[in-house]
Amino acid sequence: MPRDTDAPRPVAAPDAQAHETDERWTVLRLLNWTADYLKRRGSESPRLDAEVLLAKVLGWPRVQLYTHFEEEIGERPRAEFRDLVRRRAEGAPVAYLVGHKEFYSLPLTVSPAVLIPRPDSEFVVVEFLSLLKETDAPTAVDVGTGSGNLALACTQQHKTARFVAIDASADALAVARANAEALGLADRVVFREGNLLEPVANEGPFDAIVSNPPYIPTDVIPTLEPGVRDYEPHRALDGGPDGLRVVAPLIAASVPLLKPGGHLILEIGSDQEEPVRALIAAQPLLKLAPTVRDHANHPRVIRATRLP
Repeated sequence: MPRDTDAPRPVAAPDAQAHETDERWTVLRLLNWTADYLKRRGSESPRLDAEVLLAKVLGWPRVQLYTHFEEEIGERPRAEFRDLVRRRAEGAPVAYLVGHKEFYSLPLTVSPAVLIPRPDSEFVVVEFLSLLKETDAPTAVDVGTGSGNLALACTQQHKTARFVAIDASADALAVARANAEALGLADRVVFREGNLLEPVANEGPFDAIVSNPPYIPTDVIPTLEPGVRDYEPHRALDGGPDGLRVVAPLIAASVPLLKPGGHLILEIGSDQEEPVRALIAAQPLLKLAPTVRDHANHPRVIRATRLP
């Protein structure tokens, strides 16, 4: 979303207008005005943004807005709402502004220390559950866990699965641990700080290794939308010159840590299918499976099985 350094002035304007016309700032009027304001400043989902931000300020479930359209909103919550709208107009992601994001129906806390979970990553969870559904008490590793979204969704859905969730960022791990505690999954997910699979190098073997690694080429990052480029952690985005700086060593390191019949499940960039499949094909003990495509028919998940 484009930046707008003059955003605070338009956001404040409705209160003055309301005073002049003696109109009340009801829930519906605030939403309509804000959706129009955010649309003019480049939001792709202005109405949704407005609803999520107002619900955050009021402490309501978003659905409650629809049953309280005519309720007047006081000056203090309006001031808080204006501040959030201003920051959104400047490009701040809604998830960071409200501090949470849903992933695979799980409410997750997020902060600028972690990537915001995307729906495309749910394909990793679907593959894990499909491949391990008949396995009792599978053990797995999530590399680059961030908010913990992959490990926690897999663990929540597979009632006997256990995960080691790894991240190089202590701040990210703090967010992930808090999510595990809040979801009642801390007894089945262990968190480790470190690079790639180093924290489990002397453990295993495991039934699965999953990851949404950094895979965006370095020179592409400046071209990303401002909400990603300017707010999300580059450490979790930057995959080096070819986008494979993390992917290549991760594939190689996974081979000795997978059980025979164990699975490697990787999210990839939509233009990385061929190079990632080539990296896996170069490992004699890994057998490639068909690429999983997302809802837009883009290559999204590559998986392979460890041979005996």
